Amino acid sequence: MILPPDFYARATLDVARDLLGKVLVYRAQAGAASGVIVEVEAYIGEDDPACHAAAGRTARNVPLYGEPGRAYVYLNYGLHHLMNAVTEREGHPAAVLIRALQPLEGRALMRRRRNRAPWRAGKPPVADHDLCRGPGNLTRALGITLDDNLCSLSRGPLTIRDLGHARGTVAWSSRVGIRVGTDRLWRASVAGHPSVSRPSPEPRAQSPKP
Repeated sequence: MILPPDFYARATLDVARDLLGKVLVYRAQAGAASGVIVEVEAYIGEDDPACHAAAGRTARNVPLYGEPGRAYVYLNYGLHHLMNAVTEREGHPAAVLIRALQPLEGRALMRRRRNRAPWRAGKPPVADHDLCRGPGNLTRALGITLDDNLCSLSRGPLTIRDLGHARGTVAWSSRVGIRVGTDRLWRASVAGHPSVSRPSPEPRAQSPKP
């Protein structure tokens, strides 16, 4: 089942937790590729210093203020596309960054895309658990680009689906790869999963507060 827009029109931390175990699917001309979501991060509002909306509305971050259930794709440091799912209500900027997947469909296609990266020249083929380990790696593996910015995650070609995969034990920890807002435990991952992009912390009994 493809997740409907109402799934995303909720508190961002709840959406982040519930995205674990769901399947990100991208169907391109070259073929289909998919993976189970095992790591995400939440970014919530203009008072979150790590959120792109911290400086207010801009041409780049306008998707954050739009309809929930759309993709927010941007280019990070001019190298990597990062893919987010927009959450909450229109006008309230928030999103969940998809950080890592457990590969499912299209592994050969993913590996070809990953191995074409110039920084992989001369290196051995990427292992399965590393194909979508990290937010820039997963977009390269699936073929997600800026052309998919504002795509409806309920209509495709980029969708998130509930295919009945078990979520596993959720671990909450500090977000990574940022210099501000690191005190907020808004990174959710499947505890102990080999595709998580950074070492997974001990599971927490409760979800963090917004």
